Amino acid sequence: MTTTLSLTETFVQLLYLLASILFVMGLKDLGDAQTARRGVLLAELGMVAAVAGTLLYGVGVTHVIVRWEWIVVALLIGSAVGTGMGLWIPMTKMPERIALSHAFGGLAVGLVGVVEYLQHGGPQMTTLQISATGLEVALGALTFTGSLMAFGKLQGFITGRPVTYPGQNLSNLLMIVGTLGLIGLLVYSPGSAWAFYLVAALGVLLGVLLVLPIGGADMPVVICLLNSYAGLAAAATGFALGNNVLIICGALDGFSGFLLGMMMSKAMNRSFSNVLFGAFGAVPEAKAVTEGAQPSGPAPNVGSVEEAAEVLRAARSVIVVPGYGMAVSQAQHAVRDLANVLQANGCDVRYAIHPVAGRMPGHMNVLLAEANVPYDHLFDLDVINDDFTATDVALVVGANDVVNPAARSNQSSPIYGMPILSADLAKTCVVLKRSLNAGFAGIENELFVRSNTMMVLGDAKKTLMQFTSALKE
Repeated sequence: MTTTLSLTETFVQLLYLLASILFVMGLKDLGDAQTARRGVLLAELGMVAAVAGTLLYGVGVTHVIVRWEWIVVALLIGSAVGTGMGLWIPMTKMPERIALSHAFGGLAVGLVGVVEYLQHGGPQMTTLQISATGLEVALGALTFTGSLMAFGKLQGFITGRPVTYPGQNLSNLLMIVGTLGLIGLLVYSPGSAWAFYLVAALGVLLGVLLVLPIGGADMPVVICLLNSYAGLAAAATGFALGNNVLIICGALDGFSGFLLGMMMSKAMNRSFSNVLFGAFGAVPEAKAVTEGAQPSGPAPNVGSVEEAAEVLRAARSVIVVPGYGMAVSQAQHAVRDLANVLQANGCDVRYAIHPVAGRMPGHMNVLLAEANVPYDHLFDLDVINDDFTATDVALVVGANDVVNPAARSNQSSPIYGMPILSADLAKTCVVLKRSLNAGFAGIENELFVRSNTMMVLGDAKKTLMQFTSALKE
């Protein structure tokens, strides 16, 4: 009997080791567009190995009574929900889907912590276990409600503008300190159930209050941060349960999300603390642009589809600047079709990708990849920015704040100092927008009134299709 248990435990540890290796290899492959699909597959195989190891550990090592009927039911429900989300949620809604995934992950981690506390009872838990369980529940609850808030802001259920009130940062800081203090109390007195449930309640409240003052323009950073919270919560679960694979994959998820958030902040030339506490977008009312309002300065040069098509027909070089408007109109395929026609006419077409364009890191890359745009035609800001001055046409498809020249010249602008794509320096800039409304930053765009800019108002997908038809004639 002893030999059987030893062999079983050894096999479980080998499965956990395999899962950890696959997670690391998958994360590495995700860093390159050419190997990203393989990276996802490796991560999926790692998760299968981790789940199999966990079930085997419960049955063969700790002799936990496994209710297979409940596991099968949960597996079927989870698979159905995941398959439905994968099949029916369009790529344009990927940020919202990721926010929901983080919410589910946070809720799962938090519930595991609650069950762990109820089963073992505080006094029976070691210092490490009670500390990890407290952090697990706090971070899980925070991730759950914070992700739901992010989903609401992205979907438009909640205003994308920052919601602030006096003493907000101080009160949030006090709640964070209070949560840590309560976890410390649990270490001293593990049987204080009231403190444990108060930790969970504060986590739920913090998730709402920490995301509420963050503007929609910062959603890429928020998504990275929530990913980090979910990973750290999973790592804490690993310590609480003594599960090595959870510790490893949680740490990978947590620190990679944090580093990506730092990179996104750098791309906006802002400190990480400014993103979290600066209420970006809370500009003075006189400078903000309300929904449906017309710009207060000079009127933009609004052109027709025919005029813009003639400009494109004469162009020998075009740089496409995609933005969230391209995602909303699902115009990525229309962009590709237009590029194909331009290239057939001898025009050089490239794509300029801003690090924070869209609502999540890599949002534009994902959409253009879905439309089978060759990845070697996509260029990051640092690589392509100097080429705009020698470009005939910069075609801005639904982008706004990431091409606003105010970031370079207007020190009173809330986006001053943020690196932007220099679309305004092209010989002609053709801007496709549904309306003259401001972007997520809520400010007017100086690009729209430049003398070399032609705006074509309307649905971007329809406009691009009209461009393609005109060029084919």
